Amino acid sequence: MISRFGVFTSYQANVDANGQNIIGDAANECSISVDPTNSNKMTIGWRQFNDVNSNFRQGGWGYTADAGIHWTFPGVLEDNVFRSDPVTNSDEAGTFFYLSLLQTFCENMYQSTNGGQSWTELQADSLAGGGDKQWFTIDKTGGPGHGFQYQSSDGINCSGGGVQFQRSTDGGITWQAPIIIPAGPTDGTLDVDTNGNLFIGGEGSSLNSFSCVRSSNAQIGNQTPSFDQVTQHINMGGDLSGGGINPAGLDGMLFLAIDRSGGSTNNNIYMLASVVPQGRSTTDVMFVRSTDGGVTFSAPHKVNDDPVNPSKWHWFGTFSVAPNGRLDAVWYDTRNAANNTDSQLFYSWSTDAGVTWSPNVAVSNAFIPSEGYPNQNKIGDYITIVSDATGGNVAYSATFNFNPSRGQHEEDVYYVRVSPSGGSTPTPTPTASPTPTLTPTATATFTPTATGHQQLLPDRHRRQGLRRRREPVPRPRRGHRA
Repeated sequence: MISRFGVFTSYQANVDANGQNIIGDAANECSISVDPTNSNKMTIGWRQFNDVNSNFRQGGWGYTADAGIHWTFPGVLEDNVFRSDPVTNSDEAGTFFYLSLLQTFCENMYQSTNGGQSWTELQADSLAGGGDKQWFTIDKTGGPGHGFQYQSSDGINCSGGGVQFQRSTDGGITWQAPIIIPAGPTDGTLDVDTNGNLFIGGEGSSLNSFSCVRSSNAQIGNQTPSFDQVTQHINMGGDLSGGGINPAGLDGMLFLAIDRSGGSTNNNIYMLASVVPQGRSTTDVMFVRSTDGGVTFSAPHKVNDDPVNPSKWHWFGTFSVAPNGRLDAVWYDTRNAANNTDSQLFYSWSTDAGVTWSPNVAVSNAFIPSEGYPNQNKIGDYITIVSDATGGNVAYSATFNFNPSRGQHEEDVYYVRVSPSGGSTPTPTPTASPTPTLTPTATATFTPTATGHQQLLPDRHRRQGLRRRREPVPRPRRGHRA
């Protein structure tokens, strides 16, 4: 499937050996990485369901060498092994990494040195630690932590409870014992600033409250990482949710990214998420920034520019920071759907550290997110984007292909290139976000002790606990398991 919408073209990645759609499968929850030395080379990891009548999925992946026009799907990482929650990344030399969650809630890290054509498992199954939902990042600075890998998970873990952090100092081969992260930031990502400081963002333990924690010594290999700055009660304008438009999954996660442009915005910390504002049951894409190293954050700013409508969803919001400091954000959007469900991929960008955002642009044709479900009623829990100097590379799931045997469309993975010059958005809107107001921060704490081992049940397919409920539509606390 090649799906064109205006100046944007989406190319299917989960294709057969002839580049055609595989009828009857499902693919979602896609994570993209780009070779910084050759932007024509990219890889996407996703959850591959060969049989949509089963909940069994494997670690699918595809690669391209021609900037996303043609994709090759060689197969799965390991045949007949349950894998989920794919996260990919690349170092500054163009080596790709793929972190994959097993059914035991333990993980494996894979490495590719040939542009994603083949992968090497860096340790035996389960020996990368971790848990659900895991994210990881790589230190690409020139400091003492260069090449270190860091991962965090949300409390349902391979080795026990608690929101955990782990570090690898040898390129993802071995992972040190987990450490409990103060303030428990869940369902969020992590990044490294130009000084080698590690930051983790995520949802806190109360409504309308997010956290950002810093470790300044994770980059010191002979020290046990500690968290010397903990900022809590960050207002994102709402709360993460699940079980709404994406019945068995989340409606969005928290994404944290840091500006490493070297300019006036260098080391700004940004967070973006699709959240449910108070009094609503649908989501908006909200953004905050810190210009003081994560001590304080601005007031939340709504990125989707349509009028507030309690029936419309703006979900799976994600973003990235370009090397020149530009911000690129994408999300699913139902503003044009009479049924308030059919979704399009939308795009917006900012060149002033998120103070103003460009008019929103529809990037894809509309698709029905509720069709093509495997034996799990969701289209994954996230999509991803990686930016370069001129635009962003997006991996997302959509249901453009029709499966006649099921009488409905099916979930597939797509790549699309977005850029400020790619649509009718030559300049940012003149209306700025509200004047930044600063939130109070907590006193710094750290917890360097590891948790004990606890084997988790392999047949547990949903996370524990219920998401805080809000009238009129109740939603589970975390509507997904892997």
